[in-house]
Amino acid sequence: MSVCRTCGACCASLRVDFHPAELAGGAFAWGGGVPPAMTVPVTPAIVRLAGTDASPPRCVALAGEVGIAVSCTIYAERPSPCREFDTEHAACKQARRRCGLSPL
Repeated sequence: MSVCRTCGACCASLRVDFHPAELAGGAFAWGGGVPPAMTVPVTPAIVRLAGTDASPPRCVALAGEVGIAVSCTIYAERPSPCREFDTEHAACKQARRRCGLSPL
């Protein structure tokens, strides 16, 4: 099983901004696109996954308990920042540390 399926630290630590074209019905939406109801506008050219700028952050699409078992409720529709993120990013290590998880 992928460590990401038990971790979720990135979803509970990082802000997720992306272009509105990745929203459902947008020009770059694959698999249906991100549901607009799960986002907040930042600028005309940027939307953000709701909850990722809260204190503490937690993406509205994150289900489960960080560090135990998690899932993304919009996995097939997740935006490019989520698709491109992996455990090799320095931000992964920082997110795990913020959530009290040991390094990979």
